Amino acid sequence: MTAIDPIRRLHQHRAWVNRNLLNAAAALTDEQRKAEFPIGQGSIWKSLLHLYGAEYVWFECLLGKEAAVVPGDLPGKLPGNQLGEGAIADIPELRLNWEALEKRYTDYLANLSPDPLDGTVFRCSFALQARIALRRSDALLHICTHAHYTAAQVVNMSRQHGAALPPTMLMALVRQEMG
Repeated sequence: MTAIDPIRRLHQHRAWVNRNLLNAAAALTDEQRKAEFPIGQGSIWKSLLHLYGAEYVWFECLLGKEAAVVPGDLPGKLPGNQLGEGAIADIPELRLNWEALEKRYTDYLANLSPDPLDGTVFRCSFALQARIALRRSDALLHICTHAHYTAAQVVNMSRQHGAALPPTMLMALVRQEMG
């Protein structure tokens, strides 16, 4: 096992959880997806957009585009990586965008060797008005821990709707893989 193997596994899990969250959100009504909650980004829909936006921006930073924004976003106008309401119209469009982004992650991780993990990547934070420097390995791990944190918020909001909860734990993925 190399240093990149656990990172690849965490990203595989992150992508699996994202698909499960989208499937669960698709089963909700638009009203349920956009219902306001005092957690996360304020609704299931906004939290999903934030999660996609964060993954998009961090991926671009891994490629050296430190001031990246998601197409349709307004840099400096919205908190964090939260996309504006009209940036992505619905679940099918979000799914299509996320699938394309996930393909980029998969290709990137498949071609990444352990050597560049200690290299530095930069990210311009519009919210903090700062340029952040961190190791590539830390950026790759942050993408996953941020996704897990945000997924838990989406699951909590879904639970409050009485909706079927999507599987999110790594052990659920392992059980699925083991058949």
